[in-house]
Amino acid sequence: MTSGLEVSGRGRGFLAKLLAYSGPALMVSVAYMDPGNYGTDLAAGHFHYDLLWVVWLASFMAMLLQYLSGKLGIATGRDLAEEIRLSLGRRRYAVPYWLASELSIAATDLAEYMGTVLALNMLFGVPLLYASVFGAADVLIILAATSRRLRVMEQLFAVWITVIGAGFLYEMVIVRPDLQAVVVHSFLPALDAQTIAIAVGIIGATVMPHAVYLHSWLTKNKVKTGSAEEKRGLLALHRAETVLLLVLAAFVNAAIVMMAAATLDSSNAYVSGVGQYYKILVPLFGPAAAVIFAVTLLASGLSSSTTGTLAGQAVMDGMLGTKVNPYARRVVTRFLNVIPTTAAIMLHVNPLDLLVYSQVVLSLMLPLPMIPLIVFTSDRKRMGEFVNRRGVTVLVCVVAAVIIAFNAYLIFSLL
Repeated sequence: MTSGLEVSGRGRGFLAKLLAYSGPALMVSVAYMDPGNYGTDLAAGHFHYDLLWVVWLASFMAMLLQYLSGKLGIATGRDLAEEIRLSLGRRRYAVPYWLASELSIAATDLAEYMGTVLALNMLFGVPLLYASVFGAADVLIILAATSRRLRVMEQLFAVWITVIGAGFLYEMVIVRPDLQAVVVHSFLPALDAQTIAIAVGIIGATVMPHAVYLHSWLTKNKVKTGSAEEKRGLLALHRAETVLLLVLAAFVNAAIVMMAAATLDSSNAYVSGVGQYYKILVPLFGPAAAVIFAVTLLASGLSSSTTGTLAGQAVMDGMLGTKVNPYARRVVTRFLNVIPTTAAIMLHVNPLDLLVYSQVVLSLMLPLPMIPLIVFTSDRKRMGEFVNRRGVTVLVCVVAAVIIAFNAYLIFSLL
């Protein structure tokens, strides 16, 4: 699919080119505002504003990795999954890598699916068991409506992001978080055995493996001629869009933590699920605050599910070297997640725990796309003039070390 828009023509202003180019970071950014983020950020709210610094840290790390992913697609004309397959040499080596990557995509889809189910329950009173069935058809409908019309899909994402952003702007005005605490805990690291699982979940929900794969697939489709001049222009547009959209995503994530902290401080309640949090909002801030929260969750679930489908398609196509019908992929992925989600609902498993731990899995799986991405974008033979500068390579290696250190801390704390 292509957008069919020319973004590098002469005589056009940068803003006009940016609007014509926009799409890759737009579609990827919803992965940083997905229901998994709602789960981890609401869980963080039980610890006041203490984990706000993790949100900012994770957002910065995500921004850097997304920039490199998109740059890889522009510079090479290939996506990250393709590059992994080519570097492994033989398909039989790529299959285990693909299966491991599919595990992270399944964990992502579990959270996205759960978010849609919970939003349907909160907004329309649909019983969770029935909502789990209705929610399974969400992205099939979206894909059918936007098939072969990537620009229409990009515009739909713009609507979803506007709903989420405007919704949390309203919530911040109503909730009025403690600004002094926000500033202090944005810069004061605090971490212990109680909060490490949530911190790792925040990282997994923000620096998501499937989104790292996807950005390179989206940007490679923007390259038309492959000339160095065109690539330089696209890289400037990619950098601007990535920073703009992921800064917005960072503020949405931080807003959820602030909102949860302020609400839970006011209610002195322990929230065991997103639905319970929705009910607490009504007496504290009025029904409008609760409804808007649920609407943003629904927009988050629908948009991030679509992103997950595209990422799954990109990973399978790239690593196996074969084209897969996106509808078939969606049916299989959703069927696999309907079973555990429905079982969890019937067994009364805590939905918030389900959301948090699915994001922990994502953090543990991050080295799979992250390490090859660092290696590939630091390879001059592969990247040419677009190879990482030494300072960027050092910085992204530090980012990788921080993520691995968080994961190691969690693993050792569980032993």
